[in-house]
Amino acid sequence: MLKLVALDMDGTLVDVASSWRVVHDHFGDHNDEGLRRFLANQIDDEEFIRTDIRVWRRHAPDLTIDDLERILAPVPLMPGAAELINGIHARGARTAIVSGGLDLLARRIARELGIEVALANGLRVHSDGRLTGEGIVRVPIHGKEGVLAQLQNQLAVRPEETASVGNSEIDVGLFRRSRVGVAFLPEDDDVRRAATTVVTERNLARVLDALDGFDRASP
Repeated sequence: MLKLVALDMDGTLVDVASSWRVVHDHFGDHNDEGLRRFLANQIDDEEFIRTDIRVWRRHAPDLTIDDLERILAPVPLMPGAAELINGIHARGARTAIVSGGLDLLARRIARELGIEVALANGLRVHSDGRLTGEGIVRVPIHGKEGVLAQLQNQLAVRPEETASVGNSEIDVGLFRRSRVGVAFLPEDDDVRRAATTVVTERNLARVLDALDGFDRASP
């Protein structure tokens, strides 16, 4: 029986590739050097977030959480997102966002769609809302499997009672903890190969077809 669906956010629930990049694009900048160093294992998740914040603060030294919420406000839902979440809940299952993206956006999306759990990465602030320059890592970029495992333990849900939806190689960890893994608009062959179902139409409602066959899927 399906009890939990874990969903990636950036490129899955929302129609942008990266919530972090949305902020960079707002300032007309990028963090290619931080990304290069992270992918080369020269810096960890915490330092990667610091490098993002340093880029933003070059343009807005007194950047606040409210500023970021305004920047992220236009980010659109992926087509079919509401239909998917409503369909999951109609099946009696719970929903959770498990994202390496910004928690400001994850919480907004969770409120709009009625998703019960939103796990994403945050930003530390001073009492007046200004960024301190430090981040809060709740979902390590290469650690989604462990985050989902902890959530399953908290909710008393087994992997064989779980489905997951994601679009990139870093979502493969979600698939490993799920009976059904749906690669939605997959970015690469790794996520395609790891998934039990691939959806290439830009409509999240098509994921419901994979969940309809949940009881017939092989553990």
